Amino acid sequence: MAVAVICEFNPFHNGHRFLLSEARRLTGGGVIAVMSGDFTQRGELAVCSKFDRARAALNNGADLVAELPAAYAVSSAERFARGGVGTARLFGCVDHLAFGCEDDDLGLLKKAAFARDDSEVNRLIAGEMSGGSYYPRALDFAVRQVFGDETADILSKPNNILACEYIRALSGSGIEPLPVKRRGAAHDSDRAEGEFASASYIRRLLRSGENAGAFLPEAPREITYPENLNAAVMYRLRSMTPEELRLLPDVSEGLENRIISAARSRATVDEVIDEVKTKRYTRARIGRIITCALLGITEELQNLNIGHVRVLGFTPEGEKMLGSCSGEIVTSVSKSASLGEDAAALLAADIRATDTAALGYGEIKPCGADYLTKIIKVNSAK
Repeated sequence: MAVAVICEFNPFHNGHRFLLSEARRLTGGGVIAVMSGDFTQRGELAVCSKFDRARAALNNGADLVAELPAAYAVSSAERFARGGVGTARLFGCVDHLAFGCEDDDLGLLKKAAFARDDSEVNRLIAGEMSGGSYYPRALDFAVRQVFGDETADILSKPNNILACEYIRALSGSGIEPLPVKRRGAAHDSDRAEGEFASASYIRRLLRSGENAGAFLPEAPREITYPENLNAAVMYRLRSMTPEELRLLPDVSEGLENRIISAARSRATVDEVIDEVKTKRYTRARIGRIITCALLGITEELQNLNIGHVRVLGFTPEGEKMLGSCSGEIVTSVSKSASLGEDAAALLAADIRATDTAALGYGEIKPCGADYLTKIIKVNSAK
């Protein structure tokens, strides 16, 4: 049997190596990584290519790396989890899903995960929001009132929140959740603890040209710079109509008009986000909407079911795991013409994402990496 890990590996660091090692140790099975491509859940450009990150994962504990479709990779936590679990479920050999989190008490995580289904919690949320509060704060208040501080505190920590979404998405799947307590630096911490540092801290080091080798099993070959996409994003936003923006995920209540107004009066993506964000619409949410605009990811596309697996690489053990896959297996993009309609649409978005990310390097790269890059084959997971 096997354990799946839904991940970004942005970049792949020592904490990720620890997670894969623990997942293997605790289950005794092989490891399948369902990994975001060239854009991440915050709507940001990944710091290095998906192929670099897949190679690092295979060299350091993963047996197979499958790409999480871009449409799900740049979505809300709930849809991100649903997409990752949907991919994992295609593998009949997967019986566990491992995830890093601040608290590894599975009972408490489950209680927090399903707290928002409680009728009293929802009544309190509605009351708070009608008074001008925004959802995360209203949820915290309601859960604290109904279930107590211990459960509410679970939902105040970034990785716990995603862990709870995984648990919800796993309901009825037959796959067991496996929480692994994070080691070392906290999420988004701006300092290191021994050999461990947060991914955000490592990205800052890499993009400023500093040495991050102490925190990485292997260094990325090339680094991206999000500001290099600024002109492309601003052009896209300035050329879109309100009707086109309304087709994007999470755009409602006239938000399209605020985005258009900001894009026409501001000079950078960061300035647009600062102009549009409110208590209700966070920076992360606006960033995801803007990335969806850039990549042509609509609400409709983000709701398609995942019935295929795009394979980025494998070990010999990982190659055997493909035999348990019930979905359409994509090992060569150039040979994917026979895919079903949904798979073809999702894969086309992945290719757009890769080609768009090619603009983000110090030296702009040509299109076509998805067609030209071979499956990564590693002799064995370390």
